Amino acid sequence: MAAREQIVGGQLLARTLKAAGVSRAFALHGGHLEALLKGCIEEGIALTDFRHESAAGHAADGYARVTGQLGVCIVTSGPGFTNAISAMANAQLDGSPVLFIVGAPPLREIETNSLQGGIDQVAMARPAVKWAFSIPSTERIADLTAMAIRKAMTLPRGAVLLEVPIDILHMAVPADRATPPAGVNVRPRPAPAPDEAAALADMLLAAKRPVLIAGTEAANAATADAIRHLVETLPIPVFTKSLAAGLLPAGHPCDSGGAGNLAILPQMGLPSPDLVILLGAKLGLLLGGRSGAVVPDAATLVQIHGDATEIGRIRDVDLAINADCGEAVKALARALAGRAPDGLREWCAQATAAVPVFASLFPEGETAGGIHPFHAAKAVAEAAGPDALYVFDGGESASWGGAATPVNRPASVLSHGYLGCLGIGPGFAIGGQLAEPARRVVHLTGDGALGFHIQELDTMVRHGLPIVNVVLNNQVWGMSIHGQQIMFGGNYHVITKLEGTQYADIAGAFGCHSERVTRLADLAPALERAFASGKTAFIEVMTDADIVHPVTESMLGQVEEGSNDVLIPYYENIRVD
Repeated sequence: MAAREQIVGGQLLARTLKAAGVSRAFALHGGHLEALLKGCIEEGIALTDFRHESAAGHAADGYARVTGQLGVCIVTSGPGFTNAISAMANAQLDGSPVLFIVGAPPLREIETNSLQGGIDQVAMARPAVKWAFSIPSTERIADLTAMAIRKAMTLPRGAVLLEVPIDILHMAVPADRATPPAGVNVRPRPAPAPDEAAALADMLLAAKRPVLIAGTEAANAATADAIRHLVETLPIPVFTKSLAAGLLPAGHPCDSGGAGNLAILPQMGLPSPDLVILLGAKLGLLLGGRSGAVVPDAATLVQIHGDATEIGRIRDVDLAINADCGEAVKALARALAGRAPDGLREWCAQATAAVPVFASLFPEGETAGGIHPFHAAKAVAEAAGPDALYVFDGGESASWGGAATPVNRPASVLSHGYLGCLGIGPGFAIGGQLAEPARRVVHLTGDGALGFHIQELDTMVRHGLPIVNVVLNNQVWGMSIHGQQIMFGGNYHVITKLEGTQYADIAGAFGCHSERVTRLADLAPALERAFASGKTAFIEVMTDADIVHPVTESMLGQVEEGSNDVLIPYYENIRVD
């Protein structure tokens, strides 16, 4: 009898990843993973190694956001897993499809106080991911991995965790006994029902001031193409959350900038929208919460989302559509058949009037305390251009970057979501650069956020990634100290100062092209040299610590003088009647 072909679990898992179209994984070495790492090399899956598991997870997340494809992060058991939990939660809350593969001690050694065991990793991960499971046998690796990939990649997309004990990975089984990876490439794109599309078209035709707010689920090329065709005959103002910026190219007559611009319109004496279409966007903090400042309470509300349970969060909607964003826009275009409400172009011109207002608030490029952070971010955007990929990290630094940076295509601005996780920047930048090697990648961060994963400069240098890192160094935790001083007075601060660190020197020691800039006039030439270097670059920009971003003031809220209401920073205040 001929010997039956044997296959090792690690190779079986790597083959399944390859069958799903995975060509790269982000990892940090651990002995539990050895069979899988070997399998990846044998199957032609590139491995990018990091100095911290959280950064590896953020890189897989960034890769997924830029490409729309599955991101894969491979980390070891115990502390490797716990280090990556923030990355799991960050991906899940923003609907980013990332598969986290984590090792575990042998099944036969459960409850023996084994190395890097003793915790239920699956139970710990479940609240932070869409699905978590432990593979019980080598034979089941392929079909359970395929199931994990399906769950990550189908609406609503999100993070999944697959635990693979070391003995399951290292054992060999007859190849004909291994389950096939069924359904590994299932990618449905559900469309609205015809009556839903017709109802939306009727609402639009009846509206006088409609707007569209695009969110994370809309941040893809297919939706961009559909929207660009739609606005040719329906010139509707298009506002975006960060990842969706670029659905319309910078400067397009319907490009209305960030969703926060809607809150500026009443301050300019302009009317608010009477119809809001949320396209792949969640209601919550990033759309003004329950304040009605961004999505007016009086407006008719339509919500199109891949997660039906998200529709109607916070407030009732007038039309709920559970569908893929691109398909929904195409269905709407068909239902409209070229029709548009009267006066829409005039309304679009009014709605986009808020775009230049923010920049006009900051006429001075330099102050006595240093370079103005808005003008520093603006110089970065001008140097890199609208076709670059931008990663914004930090509290106020990310907000300065987002306000100053026009882009020409979606998934070009990667920043914070609902986890509010500082330290995403280096991983996002690495994932983005590896996703699009020929593209300029800029990582703009604050000195506080930089400290979480500054060691990943080593990862960038070792892998030869020409990422340009820019730190706005105001020597404080900006959003934190500004919040403290708004609440308790201008001289108050507690554990919010970060004075004296020479970040450019640290970056130079890692092998980066590195410069420190103290004058705005010197920033553009320094950036030019950074891009021309062709290597990992680092620009430290000394900014004024006293400048407060308006988003900090808005998030802190206000308590009227004489009121007994309790100020709750970043959330709704407590009413005391």
